[in-house]
Amino acid sequence: MGTIMGTAVALILVIGCVVLSVRALLRDRKNGKCLCGKDCKSCGGHCK
Repeated sequence: MGTIMGTAVALILVIGCVVLSVRALLRDRKNGKCLCGKDCKSCGGHCK
């Protein structure tokens, strides 16, 4: 039972990190930032 609980806790932590990362990426894109770190408004459209 202890290994199952440890695995569940680790899985919840990993899922939480992924959700926070995706949320930050989406928020940055909404604010006009590109994944490459540059401003999407002046990149020529390759970020979209």
